[in-house]
Amino acid sequence: MQDLKPTVWIGKQGCTEATIDEITAQLKKRKVIKVKWLQNTEVDPEAVAEAACAALVGVRGKTMILAQRGKPTKK
Repeated sequence: MQDLKPTVWIGKQGCTEATIDEITAQLKKRKVIKVKWLQNTEVDPEAVAEAACAALVGVRGKTMILAQRGKPTKK
C-alpha cells in the first residue's frame, strides 16, 4: 500500500458531509483509497469508515486506508 497515493485530504474543517461523499464516490471507482488529514485536525478513522460504509484497512500516523466493503455472500 506504500505506492498508493492519497486521493482525499481532510482539512482544518474536519470530516464534513462533502468529504464523506467524495470518499464514497472514489471507493466506487478505485475499491481502495488512501485518506490523509492535517496534523492539527482531529479525525476518528473508524467513524469516517463507518460514515462512508467502508472497511478500515489500516491507520498509520495521519493516514488511513479504506476499502470498499464486499457484498455479503448468501449461504
